[in-house]
Order: sequence, then structure tokens, then C-alpha cells
Amino acid sequence: MAWICLIFAGAFEIMGALSLNRLNKDKSWKSIILLIGCFSLSFLLLSQTMKTISMGTAYAVWTGIGTVGSTIVGMFLYGESKDWRRLLFISMVVIAAIGLKLVAS
Repeated sequence: MAWICLIFAGAFEIMGALSLNRLNKDKSWKSIILLIGCFSLSFLLLSQTMKTISMGTAYAVWTGIGTVGSTIVGMFLYGESKDWRRLLFISMVVIAAIGLKLVAS
């Protein structure tokens, strides 16, 4: 259950990054509330996760989900570079997160 909670925390982290981009383009109250809501849910779920999963593993996986997810969304929605080197380093982050999951107790 904690790992599912961590995945949702990472998903809200991605949505927070997207809402940050939206706020940059549209400085409305709706954008501000969306930004605060997404990041608040992300932190709340992360803190719940840390009751079961060690802090180092949970934080590393959470940031990995946020980093990889935001980068991939940027590539597909905002036309950011899909250079092979960028994809290589994204895959390294994913492999590291999986490795942490495998060795977590």
C-alpha cells in the first residue's frame, strides 16, 4: 500500500510541475489553487509513505517519479528535446529507482 501511495505522491508532483508551468502562462487564482493543491497532496502522500518506507528510499523514488514524469510530459506536450542522451539519463533515473525498490527492506 505504501508503494501505491508513493506512486500517487509522484503523480501529484508531476501535476504540480505542470501547474507551475500553467501558472507561468496564466496568473489566475485557479492556477494558484491548482499549484498549491497538487504540491500539498504530493507532500501529504509522501509523508504518509515515510511511515512505512525509509525516508531515503521514499524521497529518492518520489523525486525520480517527479523528474522523469515531468521530463516526459515536457517532451510530449511542450515539444522539449527528445535527444538520445536525454533519454539515456532518464532511463538511468528509472533504473536507480527500481534498484532502490528492490533493495528496500
